[in-house]
Amino acid sequence: MANLKEIRNQIKSVKSIQKVTKAMKMVAAAKMRRAQENMEQARPYTSKLNNMLNSLIPEIDRNILPELENREEIEQKLFVIITSDRGMAGAFNSNVIRIAQKAIDEFGKDKSLLICIGKKSVSHFKMRSYTIIKQYTDFWSELNFKHAMEIGEHIISQFIGGDVDQVQVVYNEFISVGKQEVLNAKFLPLTYTSKDDSSLISDRIYEPSKENVVKEMVPRYLNTQVWQYLLESFASEQAARMLAMENASSNAEDMIKDLTLQFNKARQTAITTEMLEIVSGAEALN
Repeated sequence: MANLKEIRNQIKSVKSIQKVTKAMKMVAAAKMRRAQENMEQARPYTSKLNNMLNSLIPEIDRNILPELENREEIEQKLFVIITSDRGMAGAFNSNVIRIAQKAIDEFGKDKSLLICIGKKSVSHFKMRSYTIIKQYTDFWSELNFKHAMEIGEHIISQFIGGDVDQVQVVYNEFISVGKQEVLNAKFLPLTYTSKDDSSLISDRIYEPSKENVVKEMVPRYLNTQVWQYLLESFASEQAARMLAMENASSNAEDMIKDLTLQFNKARQTAITTEMLEIVSGAEALN
């Protein structure tokens, strides 16, 4: 059994760690609230654009825009992998990396190009010699729409230039504070099918034409969709970190209780031993 000084030092160390985890939980909770508000504000706009394009694209010639071009053979794929710069967020990063690596390996490592967003994905795939054509790090604390436009422009240029035939985005979607789901979403080319209620929209008269409307909306929608991916991922990261720090604080509390019990037992043993030694000494003198 450890002596009293060692147990006391362990208790002190665990209490110090618990203070850090509680502070990190509070910081993550504050960031999550702001990120969740931004994400929920962007969702309706992205959804409306998506519904409008979903009703228009099936009724026009897809050759008017390269973003709508379906390639017959997928020879090269671009995977956009969104993780965080920092850890201590439970399985937030590992889940994204695991699903992304599985998808890449199934399609073919030599036929896959990667855009890594976040230091965790960069370090993982660079260490394993995957082809990373672009990486974005150290921007999450100042996240804004300009970052989405920059990332979206680079992704679209790869597709339009013919370097890749399809673009997949692997990211965490925010479901609730306690649940985030990893999605492997197809980003390009845009593929839509007619809905049952499309006849109602097709009766509308568009000025300018449907083709011109689609030409204006598609670039805006793609940038907005990248922005949505980033917002979803950032909110999910903060929620995952908040829960991870809450669990760490709870585990630290349990550890402190166990160590305190060990300390009390060790102290009681030491007191009993001293009392026995005193009684034995007194009896020896008599």
